[in-house]
Amino acid sequence: MTEITPLSEKDCFYLVDRIKIGFDYPLHQHDEFELNFVTNCEGARRIVGDSVEETGMFDLVLVGSNLEHTWEQHKCLSNNMREITIQFSPSLLSDNLLDKNQLVSFKSLFENAKAGIAFDTPCILKVYSRLDEITKIQQGFYRVLKLLEILFELSIDKNYRLLNPNRDSNSSSVGTSSNSRIQKIEDYIKQNYKDHLTLESLASIAGMSPTSFSRFFKEKTGRTVSDYIIDIRLGHATRKLANDKDPITEVCFDCGFNNISNFNRLFKRKKGCTPHEFRDNYRKNKIIV
Repeated sequence: MTEITPLSEKDCFYLVDRIKIGFDYPLHQHDEFELNFVTNCEGARRIVGDSVEETGMFDLVLVGSNLEHTWEQHKCLSNNMREITIQFSPSLLSDNLLDKNQLVSFKSLFENAKAGIAFDTPCILKVYSRLDEITKIQQGFYRVLKLLEILFELSIDKNYRLLNPNRDSNSSSVGTSSNSRIQKIEDYIKQNYKDHLTLESLASIAGMSPTSFSRFFKEKTGRTVSDYIIDIRLGHATRKLANDKDPITEVCFDCGFNNISNFNRLFKRKKGCTPHEFRDNYRKNKIIV
């Protein structure tokens, strides 16, 4: 599943701090880097790319762009886990800045994040207080400084582990085909998600019959065409609910849905809450800097 995060080009990062009773988010990927910390999660299962591991009491990973990942309940018996997720754009620090002597460790960290990085317990304990602080700081500028401080401490730690050490940094993630035909269709859907998209029209663009195209798309992406379109539309709807004050009905139609009841039903099925509940919960617990 391709997730579209609430970040805009003018934002530095997205932060969410929550208490969870369980892991239920599906395997997904997004353009942004993700630093994810979980505590009280012993026995959960973390999947990052081809890596599948059982977590201990603490877990901290840095996931690079478009690397599929999720956490599953597995053997974890806890219903009181704290999760702090920070997502930021790969362009947060420019290449020119990363070439400076003082920031060379950042460059290495971000490059290694393409394979997924897991940090050991001593390193996690070293940055835990900073992770807690960043959720409480009120001024956005100081939050950015705190994030850079956290990333720097992680970048100079010598004990982190690559979760997919043999991964080609230029390869596509699991479930994403490099096939130009699929890429062409995915790009078309992302650019025209507001429009009425049919299996027949997409098959025509791919130069295939609808039946063959449907089978081909599922084989290459792991999802049906309709599920892929829904995920793209819900991603945009999520961003609008987080960032805009537009009425939910307007968000529904602006993101390509033509029925508010269907939009509410799909949103709840995919996100575990209604659009209204998501917007209320977002304002209480999420921060965009």
